Amino acid sequence: MTDQIPTEAELRQRLSAEQYEVTQHKGTERAFTGVYWDCHDEGVYRCVVCETPLFRSDTKYESGTGWPSFWAPIEDAVTTESDTSHGMVRTEATCANCGAHLGHVFDDGPNPTGARYCMNSASLRLDRDLGPTEA
Repeated sequence: MTDQIPTEAELRQRLSAEQYEVTQHKGTERAFTGVYWDCHDEGVYRCVVCETPLFRSDTKYESGTGWPSFWAPIEDAVTTESDTSHGMVRTEATCANCGAHLGHVFDDGPNPTGARYCMNSASLRLDRDLGPTEA
């Protein structure tokens, strides 16, 4: 986790247009287009903005939605709040460190939590150098 949140200018320089739109303006990538929706590599998924470890690969599962889905985040890494945009009531997931938009949480996931953290690949960076239980 970084101690300092990047400035808007730094983010615009470092992130792709899609990453910036998703993380800073609560955008959503199209289903089945993100780099991680069908990724089965081991590692830790980090916030693309601040590098905070968010999800371990051993909590990732195939949801059939076209977005990377996890049944649980790393403890205290993700915060949630109600999202009533687009005429729907959903639960938005954000990085607890920098507030970057990650995606949404639904209650139709697998055991043991029953949660589906449906994330945007554009919000994540897979750190393959770490095993699935290290962070």
